[in-house]
Parts: sequence; structure tokens; C-alpha cells
Amino acid sequence: MSTTQKNTTKVVTGIVRLSYANVWEPASINGSAPKYSVSLIIPKSDTKTLDAINAAVETAIREGAAKFGGKIPNKAALKLPLRDGDLERDDEAYKGSYFVNANSTTAPQIVDRSVNPILDRSEVYSGCYARVSLNFYAFNSSGNKGIACGLGNIQKVKDGEPLGGRSSAADDFATDLDDDFLS
Repeated sequence: MSTTQKNTTKVVTGIVRLSYANVWEPASINGSAPKYSVSLIIPKSDTKTLDAINAAVETAIREGAAKFGGKIPNKAALKLPLRDGDLERDDEAYKGSYFVNANSTTAPQIVDRSVNPILDRSEVYSGCYARVSLNFYAFNSSGNKGIACGLGNIQKVKDGEPLGGRSSAADDFATDLDDDFLS
């Protein structure tokens, strides 16, 4: 591949919200091999990211024809990565958004706005906002055919309300102790 050739199955998103962020340690789901993973919540208004994902999926379908028996299948017969949060999730965080689930067996590089590595694991969490590099590729495994989304790297751009119902210690203990409590 020449250095001037663009990888047309790679997408760097606009600003998305991270959910189900297992980006620091790989996790096993239902006994599968441990993977780093994250669900990316993409606002429906971010047409630039959505168009780029759709174009990368189309390219991955064409480039993956060999995995589909040498033929390009009807898209309706494939499992596709871009899903509608309004239809598939009963969760306020996904309203008005699409989402993709991305994963990788290798750890993503996680950086700040200045592209400096983030080492404090509490800085990147479900609910924060980031830009993420993705790669789309064809799969045909155990009778399932489709396009998967590989997780590349993550650039945190801003904090957000944590998802998952976990409260912070600051919120839990915001009230003053009753002075009489210890007397």
C-alpha cells in the first residue's frame, strides 16, 4: 500500500459520547476472548461522521466479498454496525442518536486534546466525550455475516455526566456532617 493511498474503511469520528467503556482493561463477554470495547453514541445531527461510517461500511462490504463466498450480498442479509438508538435502546443517553459498538484485542491509545497520553484511568469513562478512530471490516463466522467495527484510538475532548447510575463520592457526601453525630 502506498503512503498516499487512503484507508477507506477507517473513520475518525466527530465528537461522540462513550458508553460501556471497557477501554483500560479487556473484558470477556459470555466467555469470549477478552477485548477492549466501547459503545459510541453518535448524534443524528453529526452527518459528517454518519456519512463517513456509511461509506466505510460500503467499502468493507465490497472489500469483504471473499468472506461472503465471492459475492457481494444484499445489505439486508448482513449484520451492520450502525444502529438507531431511538429504536434499539430504552436509554435516554441514546435518544436522538445512532451508535456503534467497537472492540479490539489490542489496547487503544488514549490521549487528551493535545494528543498527550492519558494515564489516569478515571479521566476516560462511560459518559465522557471523545473522538475515536474506527476500522470497519467484513466477517463471516458461525453463520453470521456482516461488517464489524474495530476500535482504534481514543481522544478525550470533554467531560460528561457519567453513565451507568454510579454517583461520585463528592455527590454522595455533599451534605455536612451533623456536628452532634460524633459527640
